[in-house]
Amino acid sequence: MADELVTVYDADGIETGVAPRSRVYAEGLWHGSAGVLVRSTDGKRLYVHRRTTTKAVFAGMHDCLAGGVIDPGETPLQTATRELAEELGITDIPLTPLASAAWDGWWAGKPMRCHVFAFEARHDGPVSHQPEEIADGWWWTDDQLARHLADPDWPFAPDTRVLIPQLLRIRQHP
Repeated sequence: MADELVTVYDADGIETGVAPRSRVYAEGLWHGSAGVLVRSTDGKRLYVHRRTTTKAVFAGMHDCLAGGVIDPGETPLQTATRELAEELGITDIPLTPLASAAWDGWWAGKPMRCHVFAFEARHDGPVSHQPEEIADGWWWTDDQLARHLADPDWPFAPDTRVLIPQLLRIRQHP
């Protein structure tokens, strides 16, 4: 299987080119990713899932953003739409940028450094997991997620662990 190409950014979030995913992770190159927070249509619950143990990054950990790296030529919205369909089988619904179209969080940890463009979708189901990526999933309230996030031993994707409190505040206080 060929090494997937990923859009590379600089630390300020300016697109600078492309590189193979293996190089991006090995060298810690800045890249872009897009994630979608799926909320119920009444806004009271959000979808949390557990990644498969075969994922290259953060295997077996929980997450609440369906997402992935920005492919060459894609916008963050196109990536978010593609990843939501691939990972959770959710299609044909609008995605709303969280905060503003230009907002991005960032993660500068191991094995990667990335700008995360975040979106929200309103959806009550059905959800269909991509078996190679998602092992299980369920609906929680913001409070249930916050209680789990308060436990540093709970295996949650570290990039989303840093970003989700910002995203929840943005949603609650536009």
